[in-house]
Amino acid sequence: MSPRSQAPAVRDVRISTETIELEQFLKWAQVVPSGGTAKQLIRCGRVRVNGEVERRRGRTLRSGDLVDVGAGVPVQGPAGVLRVMR
Repeated sequence: MSPRSQAPAVRDVRISTETIELEQFLKWAQVVPSGGTAKQLIRCGRVRVNGEVERRRGRTLRSGDLVDVGAGVPVQGPAGVLRVMR
């Protein structure tokens, strides 16, 4: 038998506004050190929002959205799934 892969842990990230743009969210969550790094990850298709690859850095996120920064991506903070919370 092969070991079952576990779903990645979800880390809640609170925002103080109704919405936030994807690029800003990655910086706010301390996943990336700069907007330039966020832009590269998004442009290369390394970020998913609610399970779908997202290539728009201005994508509007709302409370409950799930942002997945894939494993193996060189990020400043922990990679994994982040949940937008208000």
